[in-house]
Amino acid sequence: MPNPDSLLISDLHRSYRGGRLTPAQVLQRVLDIADRAPSLNVWITRLSREQVMRYVSALEGRPMHEMPLYGIPFLIKDNIDLAGVPTTAGCPDYAYTPQRSAYVVQRLLDAGAIPLGKTNLDQFATGLVGTRSPYGACRNGINPAFISGGSSSGSAVGVATGLASFSLGTDTAGSGRVPAAFNNILGLKPSAGRISARGVVPACRSLDCVSIFALTAEDAASVLDVAEGYDVEDAYSREVADGSIPAMRFGVPRRDQLQFFGDREYSRLFEEAARHLESLGGARIEIDFAPFLEAARLLYGGPWVAERYAAVGAFMDQNPDALYAVTRQIIAGGREPSAVDAFQGEHRLKELLRSSETAWSQVDVILTPTTGTLYTIAAVDADPIRLNSTLGYYTNFLNFFRLSGVAVPAGFRADGLPFGVTLVGPDTTDRALLALAGRLHRSCVTTLGALALPLPPLTPLAAQAPALAPGYTAITVCGAHMQGLPLNHQLRDRGAYLLQMTRTAPHYRLFVLPGGKPCRPGLVRVANGGAAVEVEVWALPTESVGSFLSSIPAPLGLGTVELDQGASRLGFLCEAYAADGAADISSYGGWRAYIQATLGPEP
Repeated sequence: MPNPDSLLISDLHRSYRGGRLTPAQVLQRVLDIADRAPSLNVWITRLSREQVMRYVSALEGRPMHEMPLYGIPFLIKDNIDLAGVPTTAGCPDYAYTPQRSAYVVQRLLDAGAIPLGKTNLDQFATGLVGTRSPYGACRNGINPAFISGGSSSGSAVGVATGLASFSLGTDTAGSGRVPAAFNNILGLKPSAGRISARGVVPACRSLDCVSIFALTAEDAASVLDVAEGYDVEDAYSREVADGSIPAMRFGVPRRDQLQFFGDREYSRLFEEAARHLESLGGARIEIDFAPFLEAARLLYGGPWVAERYAAVGAFMDQNPDALYAVTRQIIAGGREPSAVDAFQGEHRLKELLRSSETAWSQVDVILTPTTGTLYTIAAVDADPIRLNSTLGYYTNFLNFFRLSGVAVPAGFRADGLPFGVTLVGPDTTDRALLALAGRLHRSCVTTLGALALPLPPLTPLAAQAPALAPGYTAITVCGAHMQGLPLNHQLRDRGAYLLQMTRTAPHYRLFVLPGGKPCRPGLVRVANGGAAVEVEVWALPTESVGSFLSSIPAPLGLGTVELDQGASRLGFLCEAYAADGAADISSYGGWRAYIQATLGPEP
């Protein structure tokens, strides 16, 4: 039974399918919570109750299975367009009202998500603190005397305090990771270009990424499934195939390169997080972090600040008093670099990228603190530029090097304030990082955000499947076609939806089949010594079954798979001959558990 107070996507959808709640009831409850919530300066524009309920009414008569975010409330950072609602980028004089939503927002709306409003940010997404806003300093969701982190401040605090299931932010220098760490939530900075930035006010257009905040890695993955997509109107958009993490070697900066700015608690918590990752099967390797640190310094100490001036400099020059003082100071510095400076900076960046390859030849993932410490609002007000700069120590290099990153909650200081780490992976490894983040998250903390709600166990299995929609055929899968794994798109691209997460009856063995990537399991029915194996049942449009089956090579084929509740479904089975000499991984309980435990062969 889902927790009635939970806004987790899986909990809401189970309640909707079971008839225990409706989207209207959930949204009314969320709006009531927002009305009563203490002012943390989360909002710039809240949609009225009438506006929100119009989005809810648009779901009426729509099949839930066709809308993967059906009835899920979300927030939008106010440098991302929502049609008919002003976009301010944290500057009232800059505001405009777009006629159409940003590409990513429209994808979410089409999938049934319900917007609640636009959230506060460091003006023009210039800052990692959350205090640089004429709408007020956004306050930490756990202790309002402390900074929320920025620039995606309101988006993170809104999710952490239970105002929405997820939110959109942006991330150029760490804006989608720092506020996640400071509010005990997940922050995904996806591969550059995976989520279109059309309809987003640029900061540094060549580096900007739309980011996702969620309470769990599983919710972030569900949002990514919808948010990603090639956009021909965005010159920086690209099609991204999922990459893998080939092994569990994780790099940490050398001890002399770690910086905690006097925060012994954060130092202790980072060491604990590294030990947790080792307990999950990781091998810790110290790396030379110097190329990453120098690249991080280039973002504001090099010519790239000119790209911020290119984005909003003309407006600033015409309206100098419209900008927050520290924001104006930073962006005005973009007038100074020359074209020669730009080319020299680009050349140095390429040299640093090449130098970083030494580290990547040794490790598969890098683990860093998300930040080295956490400051009070008063401290940042007294020293805004220097303290902001320290927060980018571990974050500024990611987009320069086209890396993926997930900020993961990793514990609490003695004073109750959260600590977070970031898992950094090569380009395209977003989903592999999220899978690892889900495990690390649960090994480090037990609660969600700033809420008194428990972090649920990983991948809970549903006992019973909902009814199959007319015109669909149920297909049982046990490997790379499962949710979040490399071949799942072959189902989603054909309009399939997840019907059930369950197990087989205890009559099967699971093997790793030889062959190319992505590696595949083979599910074989046996007369004796069988085990229950985790599977997913997907509802596939019947008209697409043939084209899907044609993509499945031998020795796999269709057969009848017996599930643990006695039901039988059409599904993929392996011919017994193919298991001869293959590794038996039945003891892991399923393919997902195998790859998460070993991060061995590419999934």
